Amino acid sequence: MDFQQLADVADKWCSNTPFDLIATEETERRMDFYADPGVSFYVLCPDNGCGDNFHVWSESEDCLPFLQLAQDYISSCGKKTLHEVLEKVFKSFRPLLGLPDVDDDAFEEYSADVEEEEPEADHQQMGISQQ
Repeated sequence: MDFQQLADVADKWCSNTPFDLIATEETERRMDFYADPGVSFYVLCPDNGCGDNFHVWSESEDCLPFLQLAQDYISSCGKKTLHEVLEKVFKSFRPLLGLPDVDDDAFEEYSADVEEEEPEADHQQMGISQQ
């Protein structure tokens, strides 16, 4: 994907998040993002045909620790799209943005449902299989 197409993907992603795409630098293949209150990061995009991954970083020492989740995700196996990388960055920054971590809430609700229903189902199945 050429850089302009990647910038379009980033623009579209920003429309659904608190972030703004504040700068793009085609020669460096760099995109800078910002959201209040002072949350900033940038993405370096791989060259076409190059085996490199995306790279995310922040020049803010307050933001940098939160990017670890996204950095681990990018370095894990498999090719990632820019949208996938940006979504992981957004999830990483949710605490800084004052937003709840929706994935954790969904997991807790799912776990609660499983804990309530599963033991009964196991007992019924055991009773049936023993008869």
